[in-house]
Amino acid sequence: MKILILNGPNLNLLGKREPEIYGHLSFEEYLVQLRECFPQHEIAYFQTNHEGIMIDKLQEADGQYDAVVMNPGGYAHTSIALADCVRSIGIPVIEVHISDISKREPYRRHSYTAEACVKWIYGLGMEGYAKAIEAISQD
Repeated sequence: MKILILNGPNLNLLGKREPEIYGHLSFEEYLVQLRECFPQHEIAYFQTNHEGIMIDKLQEADGQYDAVVMNPGGYAHTSIALADCVRSIGIPVIEVHISDISKREPYRRHSYTAEACVKWIYGLGMEGYAKAIEAISQD
């Protein structure tokens, strides 16, 4: 199975940004572990700080990948365009957030993009990505 992990804004700062919330591991370091845990899958990774590029990547993923694991970062709470894109493509998208957004600031508690996804996983730290891949594997 081919899976795209698509991370949004500020996730390039994992390991540095608010480690008390997001941990001390960079995503690149975690990606090595993730690929070792799921050698049966081809896992691609892309990160961008730009909403339009996320939309482009999702559109490109349709037909190239079997599923997308997406952490839209702050765009989860603001981007109708990203949510519309998820609804428009023909492959499943699972939303992941490292922190539990339901226990964060009020403006972070609603995710427009999650409404468009087949599943969402919050608050499991980096392990949420592995749980998303497991969920994709079981479908």
